[in-house]
Amino acid sequence: MKKSIYIAFITVASLLSACDSNDFEPELSQYTPPPPNYSHADMWFNVLNDAGGNGADVFYIPSTWEFDWTTTDGNICHYADVYNKTHTDNMASEMSRVAEYMADGNNFYSPFYRHITLETWATLNEDTIANRYKRVSFVDVKKAFDHFIEHFNNNRPFVLAGFSQGGKSVVELMKTMPADIRNRMVAAYVLGYKVTPDDVAAAPWIEAAKDSLDTGVTICYNSVSDVKYAKPVISLPNVMSINPVNWRIDSTPATLHDTITVTLNTEYNVLVLDGFDGSYLPNILDILNVGDYHSIEPWVYSECLRKNIKQRIKAYKAQQ
Repeated sequence: MKKSIYIAFITVASLLSACDSNDFEPELSQYTPPPPNYSHADMWFNVLNDAGGNGADVFYIPSTWEFDWTTTDGNICHYADVYNKTHTDNMASEMSRVAEYMADGNNFYSPFYRHITLETWATLNEDTIANRYKRVSFVDVKKAFDHFIEHFNNNRPFVLAGFSQGGKSVVELMKTMPADIRNRMVAAYVLGYKVTPDDVAAAPWIEAAKDSLDTGVTICYNSVSDVKYAKPVISLPNVMSINPVNWRIDSTPATLHDTITVTLNTEYNVLVLDGFDGSYLPNILDILNVGDYHSIEPWVYSECLRKNIKQRIKAYKAQQ
């Protein structure tokens, strides 16, 4: 498990050595890459494993991979470029590993998009993050989701999932989702991100999962070594969390991989891990993997998530 998580993030670690995390440029000098065209197959990473119609669709939004970069004419860019093969290869490395368990018996659809960069998150300024994200990144995510619904989904039940910035995208999508589409949502998985009081005030239909079988609900969690390492930019304030090992919303501990104790802290709504050594995880701009275990969220619980997605799909279909 440790080796596989390390491999998944070695690209991030190698990029860190070449990155000047203090190189912030004025908004006026930024370059915005051209938008994706979701009618083109190369804008998607799809794995179709439900030929028999017994599963569901999964719409998965990946996390943040890119640092700020500079164009040949000297303009700074705060977004991934979906026409840059290195950028799409980075996203695809995450998509493919998540598909190993989320596409088990399901059709998996994941769009490339112009996600905001790691330096944008490192500003720790929620307004800067929100402005850049909503101006470009969420425009892509919303167009991709609409294309998924119109051209891929065919009125099937679906699971909505995302990690980190992808988790933020899950929350934002749910705010805009009409009732007839929400009725087909088996569950939403917000991995390594938060659901804030403002989020649920704007969209009261964003409801917390209470166990392993409820449907139409949101599964949300963040992992830390101690609650003092919970990061406001990704995990605070958070109004919901669930332990993905025992599917409880109280502080009953659960054992993962025989050696890790996972306990939900119900005051901060984060998972506290005891017995997990995260020292090998790359320090990302001194905000991630520093006391928190952000980079492991889709991987360390993958077998729990694989089983739970199947359980919720079965429960959803039994209700129809």
